[in-house]
Amino acid sequence: MRDPNNIVLVGGGGHCKSVIDVAESAGYTILGILDMPEYVGSSVLGYPVVGTDEDLVKYVDKALFIVTVGHIKDAYLRIRLHEHIQSVGGRLATIVASTAHVSRYASIGEGSVVLHNAMVNANAHIGKGCIINTFANIEHDAVIGDFCHISTGAMVNGNCTVGQGVFLGSQSVMVNGIGIMDSCVIAAGSVVRKNIVKKGIYSGNPALLKIKL
Repeated sequence: MRDPNNIVLVGGGGHCKSVIDVAESAGYTILGILDMPEYVGSSVLGYPVVGTDEDLVKYVDKALFIVTVGHIKDAYLRIRLHEHIQSVGGRLATIVASTAHVSRYASIGEGSVVLHNAMVNANAHIGKGCIINTFANIEHDAVIGDFCHISTGAMVNGNCTVGQGVFLGSQSVMVNGIGIMDSCVIAAGSVVRKNIVKKGIYSGNPALLKIKL
C-alpha cells in the first residue's frame, strides 16, 4: 500500500540536494533517488541512487514521487518526467519546507516544491510541477503557471500572472499586476515593469528582450 509519507526523488543533481533538506524538514521518508544509469549505486547526501526512471514502476505502490531536476535551459525535461510518472500510475507529492509560509488561502499544485523561507501569500495560486525557491515571495492573488521555476529571492508581486514554464532568475522583481507569457526567461536581478507578450530571454531594469526564443 502506498504510504503518502514515503517519497522517491527523480533526478540526483544540485536541486535534489535542496529538496532532500526540504523533504526531511517536512517529515517525509526518502526511499531513494532515480537518476542516470551511470549514477546507480552512488548516493546523494547519504540517500542511495536505486535506479533510473525506468524503475518508476517498482515504487508506484510504495511512495509518492517528486521531480528533483532543476530548470535546464527550459522546463521540457521536468514536464517529460512528470508525464512519465503519471503514465505508469505514479502520484506526485507536494512538498512545503517547514520554514516556508503558505497561506491557508493559497493553493499549491501537485509535484510542486516550496523551499526554505519562501512566502506564498493569500489567494496566490501555484501550478503543478513548480519550484518556489529559497526566499522567493509570491504575493496575494498572483498566479504561477505549471512547471515554473521562481528562483532564490525572486519577488512576484500582487495580481501578477506568470505563464507556464517561465524561469524567473534570482532577485528578479515583477511589479504589481504584470503578466509574463509562457516559456520566457527573466534574468537574475531584472525588474519586469510591463507585460511580456513575446517569448524570449529578458534582462535589465526595466527588463528588455535580449534573445528571441
